[in-house]
Amino acid sequence: MPTRRQEKVARVVLRAVSGAIQDSLSDPRIEGLVSVTHVDMSPDLRNAEVYVSVLGANEKAQRRTMIALQSATRRLQSFVADAMTSKFCPVLHIVADEKFKKTLETMNLIDRAAREYADESDEEGEEGVLEPS
Repeated sequence: MPTRRQEKVARVVLRAVSGAIQDSLSDPRIEGLVSVTHVDMSPDLRNAEVYVSVLGANEKAQRRTMIALQSATRRLQSFVADAMTSKFCPVLHIVADEKFKKTLETMNLIDRAAREYADESDEEGEEGVLEPS
């Protein structure tokens, strides 16, 4: 369980990285919707795993965006250093967050199953209905 200090530093890192991605990075490889989902801080506050979710046109664009973000780690870290008031700035590690993608896939499967169930119910209902003469 993270300490209050870890949570506080994680919030600062999250805000700084999110703001920098949206406002300051101008890499043409960054496409689609990029969001920082959460940040995990090490107990000594020296390392931060920054989980990023990328929704792009396709898998190739998403991979290209992640590569661009990982190559911009030092620039992002300078924005975090400006936002920090502590003595040390954590080293950032950009990680792809697959939870959101898996949640979307699960929701799509549920929607498809619900549609199939509704279609089957409609077909059964039509066969059992007698038309008035």
